[in-house]
Amino acid sequence: MVLGLGIAWRAAIQTGRSVPDEPFRVVGNLYYVGATGVSSFLLTGPEGHVLIDGGYPETAPLIINSIAKLGFDIADVGILLNSHAHSDHAGGLRALQEASGAELWVSEADVEVMSSGRHSRDRALGPIRFVGLLGLGRFPAPRIDRRFEDGEIVRLGPLELTAHVTAGHTRGCTSWAFPVVHEDRELLAVNVCSLRLFPFVSLVEPEAYPGIRSDFERSFSTLRELPADIFLASHTDWFGMRRKLCERGDTPGAVDPFIDRDGYLAFIDEAENRFREALEEQQQRK
Repeated sequence: MVLGLGIAWRAAIQTGRSVPDEPFRVVGNLYYVGATGVSSFLLTGPEGHVLIDGGYPETAPLIINSIAKLGFDIADVGILLNSHAHSDHAGGLRALQEASGAELWVSEADVEVMSSGRHSRDRALGPIRFVGLLGLGRFPAPRIDRRFEDGEIVRLGPLELTAHVTAGHTRGCTSWAFPVVHEDRELLAVNVCSLRLFPFVSLVEPEAYPGIRSDFERSFSTLRELPADIFLASHTDWFGMRRKLCERGDTPGAVDPFIDRDGYLAFIDEAENRFREALEEQQQRK
């Protein structure tokens, strides 16, 4: 089973991992600088910038080039943040850290996986975590400068980002919420970490890790309570990035499609429905 999961893992992570996507302004001082499929966001400020997620190891140069295309400098990034400690979001952090000199902030619950660079330390992956035995599921471990807990606010000059630990996908999976100004309105952007349950992950005794079921349930509730205006996520298809870019170009003067609370809530609903179905199936097998 591990071999089959390893092959599936390899196929999944190849998609878009080193394909550059054209960077663009989302709204205000918020920009997309990631590769195709795997998100990275730049939040700019007068006292330095914040970069959320580093993609794969080979994605880092693409992110640096995208930042430059927008007229900014990687050296002005003062803080690196991460959604979760998987190679498609954390793999490029060490290179970005070296290029920028920025501080890396990591959720306390993801420190073990991040500091080792090994998915085999992540029990939320279930059996797929053993793909490390095949030489997969590893990434260059970055230096962790700061650790944070749920609800902590990261500040850089006037920039403020609140960490909401929405665990389940990993123990420290973090959705970031932060204000941005769009057409003289202050809006709340929320970058959803992930609500994905991996195959064969147990939600019943023995749980994949103690409390994974309650973590997922708390995450759905936490995200619903956030008054999100701008829906972002760690993968571009989750928040319909390409579709929204097309809609923005086709309907000048209309409400910006990235202002999408309905889509945000629908994404949470769909993820919870999948979770409930998996939980019911596992309970029936017990």
